[in-house]
Amino acid sequence: MSDEQRGRPSASVHRVGGPLGDLQAPQDNPATPRRRADAVRNRAQILAAAEQLFTEHDPRTITMDRIAKAAGVGRATLYRSFPDPSSVAVALLDEHERRLQGQLIYGPPPLGPGAPPAERLSAFYLAMLDLLERHLPLALGAEVGPDRYTTGAYGFWRVHVRTLLVEGRVSDPDALIDIVLSPLAPELFRFQRHGMGLSRDRIASSLTGLARRLIPPG
Repeated sequence: MSDEQRGRPSASVHRVGGPLGDLQAPQDNPATPRRRADAVRNRAQILAAAEQLFTEHDPRTITMDRIAKAAGVGRATLYRSFPDPSSVAVALLDEHERRLQGQLIYGPPPLGPGAPPAERLSAFYLAMLDLLERHLPLALGAEVGPDRYTTGAYGFWRVHVRTLLVEGRVSDPDALIDIVLSPLAPELFRFQRHGMGLSRDRIASSLTGLARRLIPPG
């Protein structure tokens, strides 16, 4: 005698693919879009609150507790998206850096392709100084110490600079890449701008002169 004949539910009730399982499955689906919408909203709240914290306070004092409290979310919600404050800063800085990366690949010269390598390196220096000037707290939260060298953005800058050095026929470009990028370290920029009081234009003039010396015209 079958289960149905005995008056007991068929085993197919418990299978998603069974006759009744197909009717039961949609009960769980409405929650999925809601969960995704909640996750998107929580992430937006976290990033907005964190950007304000990084802007108004010393990045070294920003903790996950402070971010969660400012965003109005629980610690568990915050940790589901980000493991530490540095990763939050990286996410915030990423959008600004991706815009610059697009300009380096597709934009007009001298920042984009089509200009001599020395001019492109000068333009890159100027663009990075602008980024640091506008978003220094985020850069300090995301790219300080050894963490600076492990971000995806830094890897992109290395490839770009190496391309320019090779095009300019600079001797041993691989040994020179990180030296060329070192003036753009957020900690150094903070020291020059706020510790020494150097103007952005003065730093820019120094770096564009360095670019011309590194890659002579022609």
